[in-house]
Amino acid sequence: MSFDPVHATAGDIARAVKNGEVSARDVTMRALARIKEQNGSLNAFTHVGEERALRQAAAIDAARAQGRSLGQLAGVPFAVKNLFDVEGLVTLAGSKINRDNAPAFADACLVRRLKDAGAILLGALNMGEYAYDFTGENVHCGASRNPHDAGHMTGGSSGGSAAAVAAGMVPIALGSDTNGSIRVPASLCGLFGLKPTFGRLSRQGTFPFVASLDHVGPLARSVADLATSYDAMQGPDPADEACAQRPIDPSLPHLERGVQDLRIAVAGDYFRRGGMKECFAAVERIAQALDVSRDVVLPEAGRARAAAFLITASEGAALHLQRLRERPRDFDPAVRDRLFAGAMIPASNIVQAQKFRHWFRRRVATIFNDVDIILAPAAPCRAPLSGQKTMNLDGVEMPVRANLGIFTQPISFIGLPVCTVPVWSEGENLPIGVQVIGPPWREDLVLRVARHLEREGVVRAPVAGG
Repeated sequence: MSFDPVHATAGDIARAVKNGEVSARDVTMRALARIKEQNGSLNAFTHVGEERALRQAAAIDAARAQGRSLGQLAGVPFAVKNLFDVEGLVTLAGSKINRDNAPAFADACLVRRLKDAGAILLGALNMGEYAYDFTGENVHCGASRNPHDAGHMTGGSSGGSAAAVAAGMVPIALGSDTNGSIRVPASLCGLFGLKPTFGRLSRQGTFPFVASLDHVGPLARSVADLATSYDAMQGPDPADEACAQRPIDPSLPHLERGVQDLRIAVAGDYFRRGGMKECFAAVERIAQALDVSRDVVLPEAGRARAAAFLITASEGAALHLQRLRERPRDFDPAVRDRLFAGAMIPASNIVQAQKFRHWFRRRVATIFNDVDIILAPAAPCRAPLSGQKTMNLDGVEMPVRANLGIFTQPISFIGLPVCTVPVWSEGENLPIGVQVIGPPWREDLVLRVARHLEREGVVRAPVAGG
């Protein structure tokens, strides 16, 4: 097959399938072969659905042969974090306990919407247990490995999603982001990752973690692929009470508009400390490329992170109380202990955290009266070594697992849309990401900035190994 789907973008694949340059079956077979080549060492997939994928590919090829119109993602392989329901498959959510559950009787909303656009589901992806993780290291399924250097972490909890895309197994994968679980893996694995505004995309058919903080979104190796998949998944969904009743607001038509009319600033104060020099250098590189010199301060961002911790632990514990009572030994001990601690947080502390959340949201909203985009680090460092427990941040030895989200938590705390962009430095084989943050419902703006940086060659997301 002359067409190379491993290195192609989703857009390239869909065009080739529609034009008859390649069949959807051939693309699917090559993707399945790539998974067989790579997954043994990277541990990205927990399930590969070959039979279902080939059935869908055959349906797309038949539709083309009959002259019927094909969707925007026709023939494009994708995969999903294993907290998304997939018909006939047990929804693991990275846990041992969920293995005893019945298989899902239907696909999750976003899986259906991507299928309706012609995308072909190849399987389910490894993740941190119950999404309470930033490392990508699962004690039940094994750690996912960073395709750019298998001795390093992918980041979590959407680590399998990031590994699959970075390794060229699929051009698009779905993840979830409660406190940074799309943005951290995107940063560590060198990808574009989109955390939309809270409530923008339906969470129906996903295993929850923290209902008031959970987001879902795509990871990809090109901004156009990110935008195309995001657009295909938009729309109200009455089955998810948190999903906004907003009409579809396509981002793809605005992608090439550039940044000339945008007011962009760099997040200062809290976002200028607590990380290694490479994370701040990456932000500076992006700021220089965009000719940005202005700083803004998100007031009390450190307190916002602390409040997010409290809400996460408390809501997560409430969700898992029965499992904690009945099967405590079947949890990852690190997850179990944090959930037990969350169950003991006084209600008065949670009330204060929620009050502060409303205050912080209002204060940050005033900043967006004067700026359109804010830049900030996505992770405090490049990917740590697999199994690494601590790291030195500002001269203090800190736990890796809790602190990879130091810069992402204050942002998801108030549900802002963010696109993570991957920055590479000369001589380094591991990337680091920068958050491009916008006001609520302006995913089009963060994607425009990301696309401008990609077009100018400032950021890139290559397949690992070239």
